[in-house]
Formats: sequence, structure tokens, C-alpha cells
Amino acid sequence: MNPRLFLRIGDTVRHLHYGAWGDGQVVEEKHSVLPGGICIVRVLFEDGIERSFINDLNSELCCFYAGIRIHKF
Repeated sequence: MNPRLFLRIGDTVRHLHYGAWGDGQVVEEKHSVLPGGICIVRVLFEDGIERSFINDLNSELCCFYAGIRIHKF
């Protein structure tokens, strides 16, 4: 089964539970070509820290379920 990706490079996001991080920009997206492989994104937040999240909506650990939301202006 192919992964269902939530975030793309360039998306602006916010975390529902960690507002102090500020807005984040998706700066990198990686996904495995192997069946069952992991899909991750790296997000650079306004606090200056780059954080990695799982980016597969088929996974219980997806960043969407952890509180990351696309921020639309």
C-alpha cells in the first residue's frame, strides 16, 4: 500500500499543543521506496529548531494525529 502523505515541501504548519514553537515551514520530505518504509518531513519552526515528523496518514504516528495542522493565511 502506498503512503498517504499529509505535508508537502513549502507547507506552513502549526502544532496544536506547542504554540510556543510558532509557525513552521516544511523544508524536507523523505519517503522510502520499500514496502512498509517510513515517510518523514522536517519542519523548521519560528523558535529556530528543526523537528522531524512521520508524514504517512496510514500510520497511527502521523504528525496529523499528533497535532500538526496546515496553517492557511
